[in-house]
Amino acid sequence: MTLKDIAREAGVSISTVSRIINGNSTKAASKELQDKIWKIARAGGYAPNTSAQTLKQKVPVKKTTSPSIACLYARSQDAQNDAFFSALTRSIEQEARREGYVVKYSFSALDIHTPSVCEQIEKNEVDGVAILGRCDVATMKFMKEHFRKVIYTGLNPLDASWDQVICDGNAIAADAVRHLISLGHEKIGYIGETCNEIRYQAYCNTLADHHIAFDKNVIANVPGSSEGGYQGARQVLKRSSKVTAFFCMNDITAIGAIRAIKECGYHIPNDIAVISMDDIDIAQYISPMLTTMHIPIEEMGRMTAKLLIDRINNGHTLPMKLSLPYYLAKRESCP
Repeated sequence: MTLKDIAREAGVSISTVSRIINGNSTKAASKELQDKIWKIARAGGYAPNTSAQTLKQKVPVKKTTSPSIACLYARSQDAQNDAFFSALTRSIEQEARREGYVVKYSFSALDIHTPSVCEQIEKNEVDGVAILGRCDVATMKFMKEHFRKVIYTGLNPLDASWDQVICDGNAIAADAVRHLISLGHEKIGYIGETCNEIRYQAYCNTLADHHIAFDKNVIANVPGSSEGGYQGARQVLKRSSKVTAFFCMNDITAIGAIRAIKECGYHIPNDIAVISMDDIDIAQYISPMLTTMHIPIEEMGRMTAKLLIDRINNGHTLPMKLSLPYYLAKRESCP
């Protein structure tokens, strides 16, 4: 696939595609269009033709293969439809391009035992791999066996001797719940995954720290998706009319919950407040604008690529753990 092919499929100019792919400008197009172009490039297996670029400059060189990395989506099977991991991947790819690397392939934890993906991994044609999101012990063991240069990025620190780029999910969730408590809420519902989920654990611990009784009727164990948020909010509101606030595990879940709350006849934030985590782009464009904990997703991606490439180039040898800051983005869904 060439830049021309990508431009034709995306319906934009070749120069726009070139600026985005080569990381020359993050303002070349909207993030939605950037995501679309990256998706087309990945699907078509695009890689820059460095030999052709050099010949164009009339400098003879040997044919070489671009250094490359891979990405493992440990928590999401389809990262392209997950706003958090899509933004994280885009940032990793852009920084890798600036460093002269390409993201050769991406796969999910569910893919590692399929023949085609296994064959690709066995060939070991990449210089390193970035693990995006928490992975289980079996996946960690598999990655250690097949890749020498590994970095992990996510909200949960791993018990592994890898480089790690972290934004502390436990602290973020606890601060979100504390914010609701500071506004006077005591009947605080939770919408999202509960099994082995650090955000749910932080929710429970923070309520206990403030001597607020746990109520299973205001908990909805649902997938972290817009549909999950919608169904979860409806479940809780059907069981309990006393809930005055919701903590949702991420922004996408909160967006679904907001729709359900409105359909059930409640006003946000006067009747029910809503807070979540991530601060994806759409959070400030829905109505009401979503109060959320801002996670520096793009910076997480950039630092992940930088540290992995530095590790590949033997720039450092000891495991590094980089913890990035977060903050509360106050908007309209909380009073």
